[in-house]
Amino acid sequence: MATVRSGYRGVVAQLTEVNQSSAYPGQRFGLPEKGPGSVASMGRRVLALLIDWLLSMAIAYWITRSQYWTIAVFAVEVYVLTALTGATVGKRLLGIRVIRTNGGLVGFRWALVRTALLLTVVPPLLSDRDLRGLHDRAADTIVVRT
Repeated sequence: MATVRSGYRGVVAQLTEVNQSSAYPGQRFGLPEKGPGSVASMGRRVLALLIDWLLSMAIAYWITRSQYWTIAVFAVEVYVLTALTGATVGKRLLGIRVIRTNGGLVGFRWALVRTALLLTVVPPLLSDRDLRGLHDRAADTIVVRT
């Protein structure tokens, strides 16, 4: 019979159990710890986002001579490329892509959910032990290395 602890020791025991149940990000999804198919680091993800944003700024300025359309260009790029290939330009350059947790493509419906939440900025900042932001959890996706 398991001993139930309360207070500080109970919280520490629960956190220890959580850490032991998942030794590395992606383990509970059956992903490898390192190499292709492993969970992409937050550094790669942020750099890919920066590349996509700068590319969107350039495209928006080239088409409209204004940077006010950057967010629209960014949204379209992320939505369409994530739905079709799982990788935006920035993700492709950095060797990462988005997949469903079952290994399949994201598709248009879940890419829309993921992109809409990504555009609100806060959900990507709130990540779990598998480095999945709220936008990834809502769309049942995970970002992996290729």
